Amino acid sequence: MNQKQNFDKLSRYLERKIVGQKSLINRLLIALLADGHLLVEGAPGLAKTRAIQMLGQGVEGSFHRVQFTPDLLPADITGTEVFHPNDGSFKFQKGPLFHNLILADEINRAPAKVQSALLEAMAERQITVAGTTWKLPDPFLVMATQNPIEQEGTYHLPEAQLDRFLMHVLVDYPTAEEERLILLLGRKEAMEEVRHEKLVEEPLVGPAEIRAARQEVLMLYMADNIEQYLLQLVLATRHPERYGKSLTGSIAYGASPRATLALDRCARAHAWLAGRDFVSPEDVQAVAHDVLRHRLLLTFEAEADGMSANHLIDELLALVAVP
Repeated sequence: MNQKQNFDKLSRYLERKIVGQKSLINRLLIALLADGHLLVEGAPGLAKTRAIQMLGQGVEGSFHRVQFTPDLLPADITGTEVFHPNDGSFKFQKGPLFHNLILADEINRAPAKVQSALLEAMAERQITVAGTTWKLPDPFLVMATQNPIEQEGTYHLPEAQLDRFLMHVLVDYPTAEEERLILLLGRKEAMEEVRHEKLVEEPLVGPAEIRAARQEVLMLYMADNIEQYLLQLVLATRHPERYGKSLTGSIAYGASPRATLALDRCARAHAWLAGRDFVSPEDVQAVAHDVLRHRLLLTFEAEADGMSANHLIDELLALVAVP
C-alpha cells in the first residue's frame, strides 16, 4: 500500500470520528505532512480537542493534552530534575512535551516563560533543562487552541511565536445536518461506553509512513510560474501599495520568509492529499488564508476602517496575477 492510500484511510477514519470539521481535518493532515504546528481558534465545543485526540489514535505515537493556565511553569511542560535521596543524584523526569502529538489547550492563558519554553520546542524540536539539551520525538506536532470569546486572564501571543505556527485555522459551527450527525455519533459512543463495547482501533499510519509521505510531498512538481505566483503573494503582503492603491498604508508588517516556506509546503501537501502529482494555483489559494492571516500586522488606520487580515488576503488574491 502506498503512502497516499495510508493517508486516505486516515482521512476517512477522522471524518467518521469528527463530524462537520472537514477543513480542520485537512489542516491537521497538512500540518503532519509539512512537519509544522497549528494554531486553532474557535468557540468551545467545536471538536478541536477531539480532532487531535482522534489523530493521536490514527497515528502510531503518543498524545498528551496540556491545559494552559496563568500559574503554569516551564518545568510543567518540559520536565525537571528530580532528586533521588537513595543515591543523592538528580535525574531528569520528562514532561508532556516528550510526546508526538501535543494539545496546548488555551495557549494564550500561559505566561511569557512558558511561551518561551514552548517556542523552543516548536522551533528547534528540543528543550533545554539545567544546561542539558534533550531532543523531542519525531513526528512532533503541537496543536494550540485559543478561545476567541473570553479574553480575561489571557496573554497576547508574541508575533515571533505566532510566526512559528504553520497555519492559523478558524473553526466555525457545523450545519444543522452535521449537528444531527454529531448527536447520533455522540449517542452511539455513549451506548458503546455503557456496554463496554468500544474498541481500540489499531493506528493506521506510523512514523516511517509519515516520513515517506513527507518525502513524496517535497518531491511534488511545482512549475516555475506557480513558484513565482507563490512568491508574489508573500511579497505583496510587504508592499501592498504596488498592487492596489486601496491597500496603501494597510499593512504595518508583512509576512516573513518563513511564510514563503510554509505556503510552499502547505500547497504541496494540499495537492498531494487531493491526489495530484503537481501543484496548481488553486492549491496555493486554498491554504493562503490559514498560512498568512496570523503573519500580517495591520496598521491602526486599517483596523479603524474595519479591515481584517482575511479581507486583505482576499484583496491580494484578487490583485496578484494568477498564472
